[in-house]
Amino acid sequence: MAQDREVPYWASIRADEINMRVGPSETYPIAWVYHRPGLPLKVLRIREGWRLVEDPDGASGWMVARFLSADRTAIVIGSGVADMRDEPGDGAKLLWREPGVVGKLSSCNDGWCRFDAAGRVGWIQQARLWGAGKP
Repeated sequence: MAQDREVPYWASIRADEINMRVGPSETYPIAWVYHRPGLPLKVLRIREGWRLVEDPDGASGWMVARFLSADRTAIVIGSGVADMRDEPGDGAKLLWREPGVVGKLSSCNDGWCRFDAAGRVGWIQQARLWGAGKP
């Protein structure tokens, strides 16, 4: 479960399907249904087993906390592909070009983050990752 922490903080989707509701109860209408495990979310508020979250597109709503994970993930954002390199730095060897993928986030330093997209591991510029840095 995404831990009760001081907000805002990063979380990720742990379920294969999760509803985003307009309020913190199952009696509120569903605004969106997500089918993307690992998608990073920014947790903005906590309320009795519910989390007010924001997704990478800026949509916000309430999700049940047990379907969220504290695992750090990120999604490649921006236009075009993002270069994944074998070391941090523009001059490092190019490994892959990743468009819009979700992956596990490791360490970030000097504007670069170690990123694992389904076993493809390398470094991507932090500015191209939503879910990296401070929420």
